[in-house]
This record gives sequence, C-alpha cells and structure tokens, in this order.
Amino acid sequence: MTEKKPTISGYAVQFGLEPQEMPVSMNSRTQRLFIGVPKENSFQENRIPLTPESVQTLTSNGHRVIVETKAGAGSHFTDKDYSEAGAEIAYDGRQVYEAEIIVKVAPPTDEEIEMIKMHQILISPIHLPTLKDEYIRKLMAKKVTSIAVEYIKDDSGTYPFVRSMSEIAGSSVMLLAAEYLSTTRNGQGVLIGGISGVPPANVVILGAGVVGEFVARAALGLGATVRVFDNNIYKLMRLQNNLGARIYTSSLYPEVLKRELQVADVAVGAIHSESGRTPILVTEEMVSHMKHGSVIIDVSIDQGGCFETSEVTTHQNPTFKKYGVIHYCVPNIASRVARTASYAMSNLLSPTLLRSGEIGGFEKMLSHDHASRHGVYIYKGCLTNRHLGEKFNIKHTDIDLLFTASM
Repeated sequence: MTEKKPTISGYAVQFGLEPQEMPVSMNSRTQRLFIGVPKENSFQENRIPLTPESVQTLTSNGHRVIVETKAGAGSHFTDKDYSEAGAEIAYDGRQVYEAEIIVKVAPPTDEEIEMIKMHQILISPIHLPTLKDEYIRKLMAKKVTSIAVEYIKDDSGTYPFVRSMSEIAGSSVMLLAAEYLSTTRNGQGVLIGGISGVPPANVVILGAGVVGEFVARAALGLGATVRVFDNNIYKLMRLQNNLGARIYTSSLYPEVLKRELQVADVAVGAIHSESGRTPILVTEEMVSHMKHGSVIIDVSIDQGGCFETSEVTTHQNPTFKKYGVIHYCVPNIASRVARTASYAMSNLLSPTLLRSGEIGGFEKMLSHDHASRHGVYIYKGCLTNRHLGEKFNIKHTDIDLLFTASM
C-alpha cells in the first residue's frame, strides 16, 4: 500500500505552525464600574436615575449594576425589567450601598448617609432650601466625592440636567395653574384662555430661561396674556425669537413688576442660579397686594425660591395660602410625570458613567473633564463649593486647586 504523502497543512500541524487565534488586547484604561441604585424614600419621589434600557447598555459594556427592589415602581418599571437588563436585584438596601458609585434622584436621607461607605462616589441633586450643615459634615466625614447633577455642565457650558427637568417643569406649570385657578381649588374660578367676550388670564413669568420659555409656550397655547421679566436682555431676545411671537418683556424694575403682579392671575418663579441661592425678586409686600385667589408657582424653590413668601411643600400637601394667594412650592415638579423624567435623567447619566469607565474611573474623568468637575461639591471629604462653604461657615477649597496639587 502506497504511503500517503503529508500535505502542507499536515506539516503545519506536525510542527506547530498552524495559525493561532491572536488575543485581542483590551484598552488598559477601561475600568469596570460597580453602580448602585437605591429606592427613593423621600420627597414623594417617584423617579429613578437609570431606566432598564440604560442599565442594559451599562451591563453590556461590562459594568455591574445593582438595583434595590421596587426602586422603579413609581415610574412603572418592574424588578423583572431590570433583571432582564442585566442588573442584580437587592432585597436589602444595604446591599446597594456596597457599590462604588451610588446614583440617586433625591439627596440621601440621614439613614442613607449612615449606609454610605468611606470613599464612595455619590451622584444626586442637592436641595438647597432643605440642606443642613450636618448633611455636608457627615458626607465630608465619609471622605466621599459628591456630585450635584444640577451643577454638571456639558461641553457647551449649559446645564443639561437642569434643562431637561426645566422643560418638564415648564410644560407642567400651566396645567397646575389652570387647576389651582379653578373654583374647586379655592382659586378665582378663571379660565386660562378666556372665551369670546371674556378676557384671558394674566400670566407673569420671572425668568426667560428654559423654564420661562416652556411656561410661556404653554400659556400662549392656552390663550393667556403673557408677561416675562428678566435682567438678561439676550435671554429676552432669544425667548421672543424661539416663541415666534411678540410678547410683553421687561427688565426687572421693581415698580413695574409690582404693578404687573397686582393684576396677575398666575405668577411663576423661573429663575435659576448657576451655583448658589436664587435671588428674592418678589417681596412679601408685593405678594400682599396680589389678587385673592391668584396663584404663585415657584419653580425656583429647589434653589431657595424667588418669592419671599415661598416655603417648601410636597406632592402630598402641595399648596398653602398667604395673603389670600395660593402658593405651589414643590421642589420636584418633574416627579409628577416620573416616567418621562426618569428617561430624561437616565439619558444624561448613562453616557457620563460610560465615559468614566472608558477613561479609567470617575477620578480620571473629573481630572480631564472640567464640565463634569463643575458638579462636584465634595471631593474626597473636602468641601469644594464656595457658596455652601459660605452658607454653613465651612472651610472650602477650589476643586481645580485640588487637582492641580495632585498632579
């Protein structure tokens, strides 16, 4: 029998010369994140910071996400939705706080601060009207890095979280105003747009930013008469241009504002401060001259409010009366439409988390990304926000100096 001559491939196998799979080298900078999403227990909060779709994107990129059971119930997301997206479901809140990064929609409560571990990263809003120095000192003692989402900037220098929540709040304001103007809510019994032969409601808006623009859009759509006040002439010009309609605008002259408030049916506070408390633009004396049954909606209450008579309220008890004027001062208006707001917040947070993982962790991202760094108010236990330092008489250090010193 003739011996079979080995083939070229046979020689290759014999001498170990066959092609081998080449291992793909991974980016050495990539870091796997461990993200915890606890269930919100305060402020009648129904939002959740990460939707199942965002969780799936994070887990698909190798990150670990743990979600407390029923955390998404207020936004109609189930535990099954998160489990199928790759998240771990924690039936004990303490398990969530084992994560390296804690992401929240509301500031942590005292009980939640106790569960926070040393050197964790906390991403959440801060509510200035309810903020106390004990809150800051406890976080500083934990040596955490705390990031306020409302102070995070994007590459264009704007505040994306504030803008998204402002669009939601602005669109909701006139629906609230229409409800509280009704006789059943002890309002004036005025229809926002009026009818033939009956004039519409007068709406005064303080601030020509995003909230002011969306309030004005809704008010005009309902047929109201709109007046907008702001000291920034560029914002007033932009507002006119974006609305595509000529409306009454004015700089913030106290006497002019006082006169307009006296005939206003609805007054909306829509002033945003870039880093501190919003200024009080409407004094108690001005409010005392407003019509009985008129409505004040202070959207700025999450930063202190721009009406002197404003006090923080909740979704459970949203209003109070002072001088016969109905005040609505809920700081998280967006939570009324929790599912929409959750998607908006998640769309902003998930790219930030993904980018930090690609760069090599949050600290490296903050060192390179000045826009995100703007949201940091505590860095490794050191207070970095000047306004909070002055408010609570706590020593603060500019975060740029801290990063420069560590280089």
